[in-house]
Amino acid sequence: MSETTRFSSSTLSWVAEHADALNEGGEPAKALVPALAQGGFFGIGVPSQWGGSGGTLLEAIEAIAALAQHSLTAAFVCWGQRTFIEYLLATPNTALRARWLEPVLTGRIAGATGLSNAMKYLSGIESLQLTARREKGALRLDGRLPWVTNLRREGFLVAAAASLDGGSAVVVFESSMPGVRRSDDLDLVALRGSNTAAIEIDGVTLNQEWLLHDEAHVFCSQVRPAFLGLQLGLPIGLARAALRSAQERAGAAHAVVLPAVAEAQRALDTAVAQLHKGLSQGLFQRDVASLFRLRIRLTELVQQALSLELAACGGRAYLRAQPCDFARRWLEAAFIPVITPSLTQLQGELARHAA
Repeated sequence: MSETTRFSSSTLSWVAEHADALNEGGEPAKALVPALAQGGFFGIGVPSQWGGSGGTLLEAIEAIAALAQHSLTAAFVCWGQRTFIEYLLATPNTALRARWLEPVLTGRIAGATGLSNAMKYLSGIESLQLTARREKGALRLDGRLPWVTNLRREGFLVAAAASLDGGSAVVVFESSMPGVRRSDDLDLVALRGSNTAAIEIDGVTLNQEWLLHDEAHVFCSQVRPAFLGLQLGLPIGLARAALRSAQERAGAAHAVVLPAVAEAQRALDTAVAQLHKGLSQGLFQRDVASLFRLRIRLTELVQQALSLELAACGGRAYLRAQPCDFARRWLEAAFIPVITPSLTQLQGELARHAA
């Protein structure tokens, strides 16, 4: 494992080799979480005293971006697992962290972030989908999460927010608990190896051990920069891959394509620099609107990069026999605007913020 990147290049090669199978939900998808753990992807930005490899959140984002250059499925799964780890690092519940951090870091169990709903709740976009009520010193959890990623059938943990006593709390539950039912995988057009499904929660009993935080607003505000920051590794990596392909395949269109590629690359580099500055200086904690605007900008840059790749490849992009991965990237890129919070939700939130 490289000391500079903190992750295994051989794992990255494995992801690149199996990118189509991961996208289509083939057999390699079952090995994805253990492979990413073995390659060191989950420990980046986690203090060494807690079992990680050290480094910063920015390095974790770059690791996800490196995966996204080869497979958005792998990057999306890594985002889910690594974001769940961030929750364990942030929780005041030291017993919960002590019990589950090592199994999640090593990939022995999958960690799923069911807090997309909570992030929208925090912004006033939608209500919470889970309810909790106190029963005999414990919490009874009920509801449904319609879209959660990284629900490995071998076992998973989910972090979710629930309404409680007129407020809201953040809890964790395990796949083996009575009352937890996972649906079949959602019939996605891409990223089919991401173990994305719905969860029904019917009378799940949780004691204090499973409480991430007793105030969802406080916890979600605390972890939102990491939640969205890690997520931005997806468009960054995908845009880099498309721009590199466009540059390599410009051919006879080089006089038109290459200047546009260079301009898009400069814009991407500027956006990445803004991300690094915002996270390293804590700007996004104070000004979440700037993080929303950056997410919107990176979404636009992905679409621009894919359009340039199509212009560079021309009709070859429609031939299956070509070694270009354009068709898969095109489908992957369609997912970027709809990841929670979606592009339209962010634009609506910024409009309310401005008003």
